[in-house]
Amino acid sequence: MSYTTTKEMLGKALKNNYAVCAFNAENLEMIQAVILGAEELDAPVIIQTTPSTVKYIDCMFFHAITRVASENSHIPAALHLDHGNSFDLVCKAVDSGYSSVMIDASQKSLEENINATKKAVRFARARGVPVEAELGRVGGKEDELTVDGSIYTDPGDAAKFVKQTGVDSLAVAIGTAHGLYNSEPKLDLDRLSEIKKIIKIPLVLHGATGLSDDIIKECVKRGINKINFATELRQAYTNAVREKLSSDAHIIDPKIYGGHARDRVKELVKEKIILSGSAGRL
Repeated sequence: MSYTTTKEMLGKALKNNYAVCAFNAENLEMIQAVILGAEELDAPVIIQTTPSTVKYIDCMFFHAITRVASENSHIPAALHLDHGNSFDLVCKAVDSGYSSVMIDASQKSLEENINATKKAVRFARARGVPVEAELGRVGGKEDELTVDGSIYTDPGDAAKFVKQTGVDSLAVAIGTAHGLYNSEPKLDLDRLSEIKKIIKIPLVLHGATGLSDDIIKECVKRGINKINFATELRQAYTNAVREKLSSDAHIIDPKIYGGHARDRVKELVKEKIILSGSAGRL
């Protein structure tokens, strides 16, 4: 199967009522962890990078690593730009070989969001790359993205947005937030069900870190087909590095603590894949 776009994998998830996991990666070890975990469960998977990540490591490097890792694997894997905050960055990701992109103009007005998304869709689709967008605002902080408060997705606006933009998938705001929660959020699941009745493309859940397993399962049941995981992976990786270095002050080989962190992230990846219902969905 190897390197592919998100179009087919999310189409299958939509048809069969499960979600594909999208994991934000920061380095080689995290990419390896995602691919290895998905391989063990025969699951499709999406690797994501944010704008701040590709400032640190260029899009071309991430594409090269992900492509090599996936083409030596039997699973379908895609590389997705998460929260693309400009048309230029969307173009750069596509030109670098990314197989999926997100244009995030959700902090703009509805009409400005529609126009920005239409422009990204025209560019990416001409090159065979599917596009995700966001309507409403998912609050919280992730990387350099900070959104004060949430604005829930209006079902009527969502219908207009999808029709006018031709976007391939839509991230909806139903009460989740990026980053860490101080307490369990209360999601508007009825809103999600209402959007699902109207929108016939895959729906995306951002801000899944910290949600209970039951809530995630209910979101999938009500129509979520892609779930983003970021903060939890960073926590797992960093905590594993700290743990390994504190266990032996003489460790200087990055492969030792990097490999330990990779194994920890891989186990977390497997947990989320099983939770999303995408295990065995090749």
